Amino acid sequence: MTETTVESIFGSKAGLVWDALNENGPSTITEIMKATSLRREDVYGALGWLGRENKIAVEMRGRARVFSLQAW
Repeated sequence: MTETTVESIFGSKAGLVWDALNENGPSTITEIMKATSLRREDVYGALGWLGRENKIAVEMRGRARVFSLQAW
């Protein structure tokens, strides 16, 4: 039986989202979904993971929430 952990679920998806933001720059949820082929709930989970690690920034542009990699 394969054990499913939070790390295995969201950790790998966080990597996909990080790669998409690194390649495409600041992006909305919809843009991240298109770039990664992840479902909306998986994108939110991955962003939460990256947020807890302080690896992303978020800003409002009009009514859209835009995510980007945190500047170091």
